[in-house]
Amino acid sequence: MTVVWINGAFGAGKTTTARELIELIPNSTLFDPEVIGAALAHLLPPKHLAEVGDHQDLPIWRRLVIDTAAAMLAELGGTLVIPMTLLRQEYRDEIFGGLAARRIAVRHVLLAPAETILRERIARREVPPDLPDGEIRVRQWSYDHIEQYRAALGSWLASDAHPVDTSALTAYQAAVRIAEAVGSGEAAACDIVQTPEPTAETVAAGVLLFDEQGRVLLVDPTYKAGWEFPGGVVEPGEAPARAGVREVAEETGIRLDDVPRLLVVDWEAPAPPAYGGLRLLFDGGRLDSAETARLLLPGPELRGWRFVTEEEAADLLPAVRYERLRWALRARERGAVLYLEAGVPVG
Repeated sequence: MTVVWINGAFGAGKTTTARELIELIPNSTLFDPEVIGAALAHLLPPKHLAEVGDHQDLPIWRRLVIDTAAAMLAELGGTLVIPMTLLRQEYRDEIFGGLAARRIAVRHVLLAPAETILRERIARREVPPDLPDGEIRVRQWSYDHIEQYRAALGSWLASDAHPVDTSALTAYQAAVRIAEAVGSGEAAACDIVQTPEPTAETVAAGVLLFDEQGRVLLVDPTYKAGWEFPGGVVEPGEAPARAGVREVAEETGIRLDDVPRLLVVDWEAPAPPAYGGLRLLFDGGRLDSAETARLLLPGPELRGWRFVTEEEAADLLPAVRYERLRWALRARERGAVLYLEAGVPVG
């Protein structure tokens, strides 16, 4: 089962190209996630919708896109063609990682016309006659997001997706280019570790590693949003500390000689669809400059790493994960072990 995700700026012609593409790829089906956004407009309270500027900012939208795509492929098989602008890398990680967890390969294609051409196409874009303030709501929306598209293109999008310059191409010609790239493997499947979703509570072990300035190491997974500590889920029959040591070696190439000391045990309550479980953080000690220079990111699981201060970590980690780190650092200072629930000390 495969997804061809057609990305690009608003107004780049993704949906038109997708309709042409399903005629060129055998056993393919079009899935436009805009229908999910339209449905949520009827399902969610207006007050809740008003709190976000875009339906992509709703976690339920991202979850339903993953679940609907997986359900359609389970029902129909073949290839699912999805035309949808994704400009935030954390949303790309969440959606593509969720599809990878369901063993669905994603081929990420970017329609990339020159900006002058893009602006001309937006100006000529047809607006439904029955849509109130249609030009403002459709054309202006596209214009307003060009800067966001330009920023994504310069930071991550161009390297993540297979680009197709559609400046001089019709939608059909663009679809032919995409079909050829998919068929030849030039538009390869995204290199994401397929981490199966848990079916019950899990135990996960993270390891804190420090540089000579006392900053802590964080890593950036490709398969989920937000930065993390080196570590992962404890396998059946595996000791948590040993699991942390194994994950550090697999993710960074650093091999710890000693069993790390436990700092915190944090109970993460189930929050459907997540199951929660125990989250343990260990003290992996300080790395000298020679060890830091040997840091590697073997394989597709991680895209980057960096040492950060406690204050810098607050801007990178999800809130509960940051609280876990904050209390782990206090436990390290005191030579203690703390028990937490959802990042809050108990007892």
